[in-house]
Amino acid sequence: MASEPDAQRGPTAFRRRRAAMTRILPLLAALAAIAAVDDARAHEIPARVVVRSFVAVTPDRLRFLVRVPLEALRDLNLPVRPSGALELAGIDSVLRPAAVQWIASYVRFEAASRRLGPGTLAALRISLPSDRSFATWADAAAHLASPPLGPATELPWRQALLDVEFQYPIESPGAAITIVPELAHLGVRTTVVLGYLTPQGTERLFQFQGNPGPVRLDPSPWYAAWRFVRLGFEHILDGFDHLLFLVGLILPVRRFWSLVPVVTAFTVAHSITLIAAALGQAPDALWFPPLVETLIAASVVWMAIENALGRQAGRRWVVAFGFGLVHGFGFAFALGETLQFAGNHLLTALVSFNVGVELGQLAVVAVVAPTLALVFRRLIPERAGTILIAVLIGHTAWHWMLDRAKTLSEYQLEWPTGSPAGWLRLVMVLLIVVGAAWALHRLASRLARRHPTSA
Repeated sequence: MASEPDAQRGPTAFRRRRAAMTRILPLLAALAAIAAVDDARAHEIPARVVVRSFVAVTPDRLRFLVRVPLEALRDLNLPVRPSGALELAGIDSVLRPAAVQWIASYVRFEAASRRLGPGTLAALRISLPSDRSFATWADAAAHLASPPLGPATELPWRQALLDVEFQYPIESPGAAITIVPELAHLGVRTTVVLGYLTPQGTERLFQFQGNPGPVRLDPSPWYAAWRFVRLGFEHILDGFDHLLFLVGLILPVRRFWSLVPVVTAFTVAHSITLIAAALGQAPDALWFPPLVETLIAASVVWMAIENALGRQAGRRWVVAFGFGLVHGFGFAFALGETLQFAGNHLLTALVSFNVGVELGQLAVVAVVAPTLALVFRRLIPERAGTILIAVLIGHTAWHWMLDRAKTLSEYQLEWPTGSPAGWLRLVMVLLIVVGAAWALHRLASRLARRHPTSA
C-alpha cells in the first residue's frame, strides 16, 4: 500500500506530465508544418523526369512552351499548407524566377546560326497532373492562355506541373531554327519530348534523352547529309565489335585487289539490311535486337577461327557478304533513334549515314592493312602473328557471344505475323540480296582472272 506522501505525489506528477504534453503538442505540430515546408524547399533529384515542349515561329518571335514537373525545380521556397498542398495564392512570385533559372537558362535558340536574344517569360501557371493539354501545340497554347487554378485547389506540391511560355525576338522567321536543350539536370534520367510546328502547319515530333546537343528543327538536305555522314563515321569507330570483324576480314589479305571484293561485299550487304531495317522492313519483335547482337559476336568468333586455322582468303567475300547482312541490322539499331533529326530527308539521311560508315571502314583499312604488313615483315612471322591476333580477337568475341546469348535466352522467340504486303516487301529484299550476291560473284571472278596472283 502506498504511503501518504506517495499518494499525494501521484496526482501532482500526473498533472505535471499533462501540462508538459500540452506544451509539447503545439511544438510538434509546428515542427511537422516546418518539415512539410522544408520538404518543399529542398528535395532529392527525381529519378525520372519527362519534359514536354513545343516550338513555333511567328513573323516576329519564337514561342517556346514547356511543361515540367514542379518537383524537378529545386531550392524553392514554395508556400505549402500544413496538409502538404500548394498555397496557390501569390505563388507566381516564387515560380517566375525559378522558371528562368531552371528552364530558360538551360535552353538556347539559334536562327541561321546566330543566337537569339534572351527570352521573356510570357505566361506561367500550375496545372493538375491529370491535365492533357500538352498533347498538341494548339491545346498547350490555349491552356496557357486560360485562367489559372483557383486558390482553394488542393494540389500536393509533388504532383503539380509547371507550364511556362518563353518568347524570343526573331528577325527572319524563315531562317533555320536550332535548339540546344540542356535539361538533363532536372532528373537522374530526363526525357524531352519536343513538338515543332513547321511553317506548313504540321507538327514534327522529337524525343531525346539528356542533353542531345544542337538539334536543327527543320534541317536542309545538306545539313542532314553532313550530320549523318559524321554520325556514320563516328559509329564505325565506336563500334568495337564491327571493328574487330573488319580486322578479321582483312587479317590474312595482303594485296589490294584481294581486298576489293571483300570490302565491297561487306559494304553492299550491310547497306541492304541497313536501309531495309530503317524503312521498317525488319522484324519488330523484342527478341530481334539481342539476336542480331549475338550473331554479330558470333561473326567475329567465326572470322577468328578461320584465321587461326589458316583458311584461304579467296572466297572470303562470301563470308563478308553473309555476315554483312547481319551487321547492317546492327547499324540500323544505332541509326533508329537519330532518324528523327533528318526532318523530311529520310533517304538523304540513310545514304549519308551509310557513306559515313564506309568512310570509317576505309580509314580503318587504310591504317590496319599497312600496319599488319609492317608488323609481319619486321617483328613477327606472318603465320604466328595471324594466329596470335586471331586468338585474342576470338577470346574477346567469345565472351561477348555468351553474354549476349544469355540475354537472348530471356526472350520467347516467336516469329511476328505480318500482312501480305509486308511479306511481299520481304521477298523483294531477299531478291535484292540474291542479285547483289550474284553481282559480287561476277566481280570476284573478274578480279581473279585479271589478277591471278593476288588471291
